Amino acid sequence: MKNKFFGHDFINCNDWSKKELVTAIDVALKLKKKFYLKQPTQYLLHQTLFLLFFFASTRTRTSFEAAMDHLGGNPHDLTVETLQINHGDTSKEIGKILSSYGQGIAIRHCDWKIGNKYINEVANNSNKPVFNMQCDIYHPFQAMADLMTIFEKKGKKLKGKKIVMSWAYAKSYSKPISVPQSFLLLLSLFGADLVLTHPQEFKLMPKIINEIKQNTKTYGGTFEITDNMEEVFDNADVVYPKSWGPLVTTPDQKEGKKIISQYKDWICDEKKMKLTKKDAIYMHCLPADRGVEVTDEVIDGHQSVVYQQAENRLHVQKAILALTMGKDISF
Repeated sequence: MKNKFFGHDFINCNDWSKKELVTAIDVALKLKKKFYLKQPTQYLLHQTLFLLFFFASTRTRTSFEAAMDHLGGNPHDLTVETLQINHGDTSKEIGKILSSYGQGIAIRHCDWKIGNKYINEVANNSNKPVFNMQCDIYHPFQAMADLMTIFEKKGKKLKGKKIVMSWAYAKSYSKPISVPQSFLLLLSLFGADLVLTHPQEFKLMPKIINEIKQNTKTYGGTFEITDNMEEVFDNADVVYPKSWGPLVTTPDQKEGKKIISQYKDWICDEKKMKLTKKDAIYMHCLPADRGVEVTDEVIDGHQSVVYQQAENRLHVQKAILALTMGKDISF
């Protein structure tokens, strides 16, 4: 049977239809079962995926490498320093050349106002699928793993479920806004009651907020924005407190650090978690700044699903790679 997903890029979740995204999650669940049963899944035998990293990675790098191994293919881990990108190779050349050598290109490029543009330029010059492993605007594979985890813990019917995306303090660096943006965009297709809370300087992109609002009108559910972290935890089913930079307010790193330092009390602790429903789950894409972004008691506690989230990166990536790089496969 010819695979209708074959050749499709995956740069932003909302480029795919809701039905297509659900199909991808269903395939991921099947592949996860096969993984535990130790059944072979060599759908991409001898195929090559180039992994191009402009930004450090642990889970993304290792889960993509493992995904291609499990699918029977070959991941080629590339870093900017090992290529000629800093000496003249353009996005056009990367797209045209790497797509002539293999069957897919995956890129992580999070530089503000550069990353997404670069990934799309490569895609426009590639005759093979291009995958966004995170950029300055979107982190689609993380969002899909998040959704898969919520489906596993809360079921697929999310109507009436209160799902909170909250800013949290972290001192490490000014992190991209791509995780909260992709998470809310994807979840807004499923009728949940979404809440976004952050200090005023940590707004998301207006374009993204408008898309989320439009999705809730189309698919049901609600969307609320507040500046009170403790208040929104009340009666929540899912909480996802994480740090991101004030990039919409200012891209200046020094100014951003000063702004971030004002909100050290935005931490996910046991007091806040006690406000949630008894069966609520705590989510985080990792790495988390322990002791400042979240307490050990929460991230290591019974409500935490962070390791299930991390594992599900592997399964959703296997699903999407198999669907888009495998020409004549079915599940």
